[in-house]
Amino acid sequence: MSTVTPTEPGRLADVPGWFWEVDRHSFEWFLDRQERTGLRGDLLELGAYLGRSAIVMGRHLRAGEKFTVCDLFDSDAPDDSNSAEMVMSYRRTLTRDAFEVNYLAFHDELPEVVQAPTSVLADGRIPAGSCRFVHVDASHLYEHVAGDIQVARAALAPEGLLVLDDYRSEHCPGVGAAIWEAVFNHGLRPVLLTECKFYGTWGDPTALQEELLAVGGGAEGCWLNVDTIGGHRVLRLDGKPTALPSFPLPRNAPPPVDPAVEAAAAAAEAAAAEALRAAQELAARRVRAAAARRPSAVARRVVADLLPPVVTAAVRRARRRS
Repeated sequence: MSTVTPTEPGRLADVPGWFWEVDRHSFEWFLDRQERTGLRGDLLELGAYLGRSAIVMGRHLRAGEKFTVCDLFDSDAPDDSNSAEMVMSYRRTLTRDAFEVNYLAFHDELPEVVQAPTSVLADGRIPAGSCRFVHVDASHLYEHVAGDIQVARAALAPEGLLVLDDYRSEHCPGVGAAIWEAVFNHGLRPVLLTECKFYGTWGDPTALQEELLAVGGGAEGCWLNVDTIGGHRVLRLDGKPTALPSFPLPRNAPPPVDPAVEAAAAAAEAAAAEALRAAQELAARRVRAAAARRPSAVARRVVADLLPPVVTAAVRRARRRS
């Protein structure tokens, strides 16, 4: 267990993780659409790291729905291959305490946390067809990802959405193998690809894709390309969002400062600094003037005026040498 006390984040970007803005946009677009179209159901995340994607998902949890997060966190991995991967990828930074501190900075309650290998969810503890949105970002090993996909398939409602991470990352080819195997052999239908994530469904993707095409991907700075892979239409979202709404600040963040109040405070601070500088300069001038009026100084000036120039020059040279 980690002995470091987790620090509460000041904003979503302070939560470590590999969850980029294009996927925050995509998550929120799909989750908002589910709410808009009246699709209800639970949320499920397999592999949470320190909670950045879970925080986004939790914002879309509605009354009567349940959010389950499954991760080993700082528990021992069940096999040597998984253990080696955890040491290489996370270097003991992954702790349940850190996840909970991060999540509770933005939400009043934790999701249901299952601290165990994701394979335990194959025992039916997630009711069949109960979920509308499942995010898988756990093990990168082929056998584990293939199992996670089947857990997600059982959990998802017919029109639910599955998101899978690292479908094309060079360091984990087993993920891509398991995903495309699910497409060609197990009925998973692609909806959208981003740089890192695969979005798919076991339902009909047509309505989702048509709406995405109609809004050009739904984010400024991004655009859609259309591909066909083995008879499946696939949308690719390229570019980087440039004008996403700011994610809500943590619950305990200080209230935002009114720009007018902030500008007035800055102006007052500048005026005070200028007044202090002027006062210091005036005080220095007065000190110099007082020193010039001291008798010794006056006497030196009188003597200097009365002595012959040759003697005066000699005195000055002597002073400089002393």
